[in-house]
Amino acid sequence: MKTLSVILLISAVSAFISANAETTNITEKEILGQLLFFDKNLSKNRTQSCATCHAPDHGFIDNRDNGVGGMVSLGDDSKSLGDRNAPTASYAMFSPDFSINKKGSTYNYKGGQFHDGREKDLAGQAGGPPTNPIEMGMKDKASTVERLKENGSYLSQFKKIYGNDIFNDANKAYSAMADSIAAFERTELFAPFDSKYDRYLKGEYKLTKQEDLGMTLFFSKQFTNCNICHQLNKSQTHKKETFTNYEYHNIGVPANIALREKNGKGKDFIDHGLLENPAVLAKNDKAQDGKYKVPTLRNIAVTGPYMHNGIFKDLKTVVLFYDKYNSRSKKRTINPETGKVWAEPEVAETISLKELKTGPALKMKRINALVAFMKTLTDKRYEHLLEKN
Repeated sequence: MKTLSVILLISAVSAFISANAETTNITEKEILGQLLFFDKNLSKNRTQSCATCHAPDHGFIDNRDNGVGGMVSLGDDSKSLGDRNAPTASYAMFSPDFSINKKGSTYNYKGGQFHDGREKDLAGQAGGPPTNPIEMGMKDKASTVERLKENGSYLSQFKKIYGNDIFNDANKAYSAMADSIAAFERTELFAPFDSKYDRYLKGEYKLTKQEDLGMTLFFSKQFTNCNICHQLNKSQTHKKETFTNYEYHNIGVPANIALREKNGKGKDFIDHGLLENPAVLAKNDKAQDGKYKVPTLRNIAVTGPYMHNGIFKDLKTVVLFYDKYNSRSKKRTINPETGKVWAEPEVAETISLKELKTGPALKMKRINALVAFMKTLTDKRYEHLLEKN
């Protein structure tokens, strides 16, 4: 059975490589990482791989319903539910290593992986899920390495890339596994920069009037506050704009009570975001309570549901949520998905009001234009998914 599963794995990955031939000029380490990324044998019950929660055909997110409308992922045990939405692995390679800079008595945090930056880099992120009890569920690093050793191909590949003694130390072998997955996640497959917006920059696509208006609004500090957090480079024509500054903010997202009732956390549980990052918690920096890393807007139109807890289904709802901070219209006090007043923030004390209240209120025409522009940030191979969103 194990031999058959390995054959099926190699066959599946070969098919995936063939389907994405233009992005497969990759190294031996990246090929190994690709195999590992799709390998369900690295989970306790052999049912889940990295690709389960970061599906390459769906913008590298978890596109399963999981009984909660896709708000969070279901674990390898088929019953455990997380409390945070699986962020896309698309363009994750560009997030800088997690860093802390001190200015006077204030700490500034940037980069890292996961919503709270608790892992410094891609390798750290890749090494997290296999031994997470509510994700892939392996007992420990050593037991995960034993699964690697079941595969003769892995044995030879690891030794060729990392040295003949790599399996003499389970921790080193586990780190090598994470390193190779991270190498795969740095390939062009994860960041092709070929959306309509990218093609527009090359003169290969003409924006519609609505998309053009949305782009103008997005990059203008006079009309919106979007680019305060969602523009990395000074020039809007930068060829590799990731649409995030990798900083951390609390925008007043409500607790997802419906999710908490299903995952067992309960309505009184509070997710403290960045404050739960061990490096931040060690400094007892309570000013970071409820803050999360600004996500990339690349593929945003096809990677819902939205916010760190998946509380909003529609991208337009997200824009309306932001606009409520500036609009005096009674209509903006209502969440269109519930028909009720926007719920209170999960953490209210640290909301980035200065950034949120920059810029005027938006009329519906401009909100629709912003959504139209964000749809142009969809990678070419995912454009067919826009019809479903």
